[in-house]
Amino acid sequence: MEIAIFFVLHWYLSLFSQTFFLHRYGAHQQFRLSPFMEKFFYIFTFITQGSSTLSARAYAIMHRMHHEYSDTKDDPHSPHFFRTVFGMMWHTKKIYSSILNREFSPGPDFEKDVPNWEAFEKFYDKWYVRGSWAVLYTLYYIKFATAWWMFLLLPIHYLMGPVQGAIVNWAGHKYGYRNFDLPDKSRNTLPMDLLLLGELYQNNHHQFPDSPTLAYRWWEVDPVYPVIKLLGWLGVIRLP
Repeated sequence: MEIAIFFVLHWYLSLFSQTFFLHRYGAHQQFRLSPFMEKFFYIFTFITQGSSTLSARAYAIMHRMHHEYSDTKDDPHSPHFFRTVFGMMWHTKKIYSSILNREFSPGPDFEKDVPNWEAFEKFYDKWYVRGSWAVLYTLYYIKFATAWWMFLLLPIHYLMGPVQGAIVNWAGHKYGYRNFDLPDKSRNTLPMDLLLLGELYQNNHHQFPDSPTLAYRWWEVDPVYPVIKLLGWLGVIRLP
């Protein structure tokens, strides 16, 4: 039971950080954060994503490239140019790393207003910081695992952020239905959308990239949008 609870909590908290802070805020500026709250969510993302914490700056720039070049050869992670999800992930990693290390920039328009807490990002990118999270996950499993197969979940903990991103990028442009006839191959992948907190409403999102809700039809549910509305009502974020 302890392993199941830990896995589910890590999965959804990490995913919330990715969709709320890195994606909807960092890449698309669907709402505004004060400088203090931006740093708060930087730290929240570090705690929830742990060993796989993604750079808000590099994520935002790369995701903007994805929208600009969706499903073309310049898309950082279109599944239509790779035989396996692992090939796509490796290609994505190379582009992400080059942006992270400032070896490559697609242009100033892609970098406008992206989150950029450089000192903190350098801190959590150190190997011993990421390794410390991995050790903590492993020790938890050593204490609470009741069967050998449970340890097979550990690699997912170690790479939680990239694993979630890979599922969204692969499935969201290959499987499901389309509400909008767009030039790319984006799709809505029910029922997996619910497991990915709405991130797999890719066709909806590519049609309305600035909308804070990813759902469109009455029967589509974006679990994060009510949280965004609540945080706006509380004054934590500023909605347009």
